[in-house]
Amino acid sequence: MKKNKLTRRQFMATVTAGAGTLLLGNVISAVPSGIKPKSVDPFQKITLGKTGIKTTLLGMGTGYNGGNRSSNITRAGVAESVIRQAYEKGIRFFDCADSYGTHPFTSSALRGIPRDNYTLGTKMWVTPGGIPEPERPDAQVVVDRFRKELNTDYLDLVQLHCMTTGAWTDQQKRFMDGLENLKAKQVIRAHGVSVHSFDALQVAAENPWVDVIHVRINPFGESMDQRDPALVVPVIEKFHKAGKGVIAMKLIGGGRLRNDSEKIDASLKYVLGLGTVDMIIIGFEQPEQIDNYIGRIRSVTL
Repeated sequence: MKKNKLTRRQFMATVTAGAGTLLLGNVISAVPSGIKPKSVDPFQKITLGKTGIKTTLLGMGTGYNGGNRSSNITRAGVAESVIRQAYEKGIRFFDCADSYGTHPFTSSALRGIPRDNYTLGTKMWVTPGGIPEPERPDAQVVVDRFRKELNTDYLDLVQLHCMTTGAWTDQQKRFMDGLENLKAKQVIRAHGVSVHSFDALQVAAENPWVDVIHVRINPFGESMDQRDPALVVPVIEKFHKAGKGVIAMKLIGGGRLRNDSEKIDASLKYVLGLGTVDMIIIGFEQPEQIDNYIGRIRSVTL
């Protein structure tokens, strides 16, 4: 099947609708005369929507090519060391999931560090596949296991993982109610969802239960819920206006852009320039990548 690609006209429309300042080619900010462009600090403190959760703008994703309780960093045997390096460099948000198998490595990497010095987000797999067991226990059972695996009394964020249909709020009500009860008991601080379809994304934007959303966004339409980013940007704006925390993922197109330095820089500038994203996560696999992206983000001016 032929793969749709953005035309120059579509890409420029997306840029205008999104950041409003990005120019194709040199990728520079058009700022009014006399106003100095503002550089981006990857370690600036942000707040995820109305949750009260404060963390760094840049977070680490632990599930690149993740599934069935493994990911690239667990298979390579570097999960603990890369997570520890990320913390030592200044990253304070760690994005885990049951399907990534990174809970025990995250716990080991952060051992000895005061719990309030970092933010833990993780995700429940509630649909068929994804994890070895066919059973899908209630949220209380699953989150208790997560807390043991992560060696923590509480979790900052627990999300339903990889929703793909517009009916997910009806289909997963049992788990949504369970997470709501856990939030009331202060076992978790916030709940939400990560989505992998445009229908699921739109439903999440309208649902008050969602505290925090993972959204797939980059200016090239790679690994996104819509090939045309101009369709996704207004939905992200809805999340932001509703006070929901917005975490941007797939900035590197699920790895498809990893060898194109210009596109990586363009994507970082585009997403950071939207003004509706609270934080971004990158799936580091090697310590040197952490320094690389810290430098790239610091070179972005808005």
